[in-house]
Amino acid sequence: MTFFQNMFGTGIGAFLVLAIGLYISSLAILFATGVTMTALNRRHPDRKIQKRSPTHDAIRDIKSSMIQLSITSCCLAIGLYAQMRGWTLFAPVALSWWSVPVFFVLSLILHDTWFYWGHRVLHTKMFYRFHKPHHMTVTPTVWSNDAGSSVDTLFAHSYYALVLFVVPMPPLVFLGHRIFDQISAAIGHCGYEHFASPTARKPWPLLCTLYHDQHHQHFVYNYANYFSFWDRLCGTIHPTYDERVEGFEALYAGKKD
Repeated sequence: MTFFQNMFGTGIGAFLVLAIGLYISSLAILFATGVTMTALNRRHPDRKIQKRSPTHDAIRDIKSSMIQLSITSCCLAIGLYAQMRGWTLFAPVALSWWSVPVFFVLSLILHDTWFYWGHRVLHTKMFYRFHKPHHMTVTPTVWSNDAGSSVDTLFAHSYYALVLFVVPMPPLVFLGHRIFDQISAAIGHCGYEHFASPTARKPWPLLCTLYHDQHHQHFVYNYANYFSFWDRLCGTIHPTYDERVEGFEALYAGKKD
């Protein structure tokens, strides 16, 4: 962050520049991922997960996503700005051959835990009204991920505002996690299965697109974000998930033969 501090200082103006820069980058990722996955889906219509057509308006989802990404960008900026000002409990660890993979995986695990339990709370009677706009899309598309309410966004992404206060994560690793989060979540909503493999099913904890698609279809299953271990531990994984992953694997193999 030294270059950024030299360029923009550390005042409120620096925070605004940081937040705006993160927002513009998020929009670029939104549209780049959306266009790429739409083109890939058109090339592989046989990989569509649900037979029904999307029940949403893509323009509506894009407009909503643009609003919600501004909130996410502010959360990111809060975390990075606090770290830059030395307000966190620990100074960030320097980038090294070990700190990048260790903190990246640690952040994925922490965020997955945050997301799973926050998501479960959003499905309770008290909070579901904030999550309902996102679930109006039963058949999600690549544009659906960030569409929803501001409270919904804060449940998932306030993690980015808070984690750097207690975890000395290098800022580039933090940003790398966020880029991975945005792209993987968009793919997780794209409605087509391109990444089914043995590592996406038991005994592995990794996921593929089917995982979150089933959450939109069946509502009370598959709450997690990156890994399946919380859903498996708590009994909230959809009972057909592993079997359907194998089905997509067979589809891929059949196309190659």
